[in-house]
Amino acid sequence: MQLTGAEIIVEVLKEEGVDTVFGYPGGAILNVYDALYKHSHEIRHILTSHEQGASHAADGYSRATGKVGVCLATSGPGATNLVTGIATAFMDSVPMVAITCNVNLPLLGKDSFQEVDIAGITLPVTKHSYIIKDIKNLAAKLRRAFRIAKCGRPGPVLVDITKDVTADKCDYKKEKPRALKDFNRYTEEDLRTAAKFINQSKKPFIYVGGGAVISGAASEVKEFAYKIGAPVCDTLMGKGAFDNTDPLYTGMIGMHGTKASDKGVSECDCLIAMGARFSDRVTGNARKFARNAHIIHIDIDLAEINKNIRTDASIVGDLKEILNKLNPLVEKGEHKEWLSHIRELMEKYPLSYDRNKLSCPYVIEKLDKLTRSEAIIVTDVGQHQMWAAQYYRFRFPRQIITSGGLGTMGYGLGAAIGAKVGCPDRTVINIGGDGCFRMNMNELATLSRNNIKVIDIIINNSVLGMVRQWQTLFYGKRYSETVLTDKVDYVKVAEGLGCTAFRITKKSEVEEVLKKALKAEGPVVIDCVIEKDDSVYPMVPPGKAISEVFDESDL
Repeated sequence: MQLTGAEIIVEVLKEEGVDTVFGYPGGAILNVYDALYKHSHEIRHILTSHEQGASHAADGYSRATGKVGVCLATSGPGATNLVTGIATAFMDSVPMVAITCNVNLPLLGKDSFQEVDIAGITLPVTKHSYIIKDIKNLAAKLRRAFRIAKCGRPGPVLVDITKDVTADKCDYKKEKPRALKDFNRYTEEDLRTAAKFINQSKKPFIYVGGGAVISGAASEVKEFAYKIGAPVCDTLMGKGAFDNTDPLYTGMIGMHGTKASDKGVSECDCLIAMGARFSDRVTGNARKFARNAHIIHIDIDLAEINKNIRTDASIVGDLKEILNKLNPLVEKGEHKEWLSHIRELMEKYPLSYDRNKLSCPYVIEKLDKLTRSEAIIVTDVGQHQMWAAQYYRFRFPRQIITSGGLGTMGYGLGAAIGAKVGCPDRTVINIGGDGCFRMNMNELATLSRNNIKVIDIIINNSVLGMVRQWQTLFYGKRYSETVLTDKVDYVKVAEGLGCTAFRITKKSEVEEVLKKALKAEGPVVIDCVIEKDDSVYPMVPPGKAISEVFDESDL
């Protein structure tokens, strides 16, 4: 069957089970959009307000559903506008395929109108990037892009296609997606070595990362934790892989983790890291991290082993499969004294905030209660992100959608669009700061145009809160360019872009407004005005060990 390149792209998307794409058209990609028009009953296209919004939406769709997210953009600035979203997905191991179209092949390398080497630009922030110049390679390379995005440690793949390829014709034959390559690299000896350290341990601690979510290992993690009798902490990306309401759960680890987690990990004699990469925000001073512990690292990416922290044992492969083999090898443990000590730490150092005033933690606790801890929570990056991680009780995998590795301000609104489109029956709430909201507020038009029910809560403190907190603590209160005192009215902005909007200025308004937002039809924006100097605690000072975590009572 002879098809144009544009038609082949659509057919491969259908082969891969793609039902939704996010994008923005332009001259170089017009043939693809013409083909999509003819298949709109099979593949839904969400037109975002900006290409960056499309890449974040594809990312959010992927994180919420576990499927490969797909975004489209034209050449030149259209393609470069995807780069931040691609890098965000790369840092957090999100499977995504970004399809761009470039100028015609004879015009490549001649500084043609809207020409850019997007494959070269994205090389450091993709698992792989292609430029396709021959239609005969199109179907095979596009299929391979999906396999690469999904296999092993997932991530984004960019496919750049010259415009003439999308117009050319060649034979197309439908194929079923091939089985993914096995990336397990562990041996029976690796399992036995890890089990030996665990069985000898008197004070084990489990540290869960995003890999536990990606591998679908939540039930295996719980079985393991209860079998060995160990407390469990998580990273920002690992939230929901272990029920945050479980008695063994101690809270998040790291710079803004709980004192119980940070001090407990510092005191343990065996640390089992599951699908985590020992990022600097988790470890603090790496030389002082878990110095009393044998460290066991389970991860699918061989490159992560001994990269940031030296380990005593490692198991390279899919976490779900590994735990199914490791669980029978570990002995039943109770560790009553150790668990009692950890509970004492939790009771001694609970998360706390000033309950006499309107604050972000108060709003999030109310939100948690009203949504029965079941909503998909999307965040932007900053103080509100940490408060959401601390005070919303994430009970299930894929319940938090946030930019962890890259820390992308402006991520949340686009990601929330993708999450809601992917999970239309779930409540999706984006929590962002006023600084983040300014970056991609134009995506409210995407929500209203498509009548996508997302609740967008702006934590409005009229400053760049996290940066200001650092300026307060470490820069002598020199607030250089972090104050947002101007005349922007976020309620009017939201209404002008077609959304229902509310404003909260005092505690007594919170519950009523949240209930109205949850019941409302279509997208809702809540401008929640809090004090400018509210800070996130606990906190680990930069360059210090996580055992040196402090909170407001220590200042």
